[in-house]
Amino acid sequence: MFDKPQLEVPEAVRQMTERNLEQMRAAYNQVMDMARQAQSVLAKSSGAVAESALDIQLQMLRFGEQNMEAGFQLAGDLARARDLKEYLEIQSRHAQKQMQGYAQQAQELGRMIAEAAQRAQPKP
Repeated sequence: MFDKPQLEVPEAVRQMTERNLEQMRAAYNQVMDMARQAQSVLAKSSGAVAESALDIQLQMLRFGEQNMEAGFQLAGDLARARDLKEYLEIQSRHAQKQMQGYAQQAQELGRMIAEAAQRAQPKP
């Protein structure tokens, strides 16, 4: 009977979104550089607790980078979506993938924290 109208994202909006995404990525890279510098200072500490903290911090930094990259990828994919249906499909795929990733990250950090706690226990 009636065709449903397709909601199209104008090209100008997609281009503006991509420019904003590039600016966000540049700001993110600056923050990550500062975090790496702080990591370097911590790395100069010594001892089992400092070593464990460094390992956990490094892993959290890696996870943060992975999650931010996934967010940038999502934003770019959404900016290129041609209609609402494609937009929602992209969002759904991203959400499913990220939830699986978050669960794996939480397991890994839990394992690392448990190991660090065991190493920090005084030896009888």
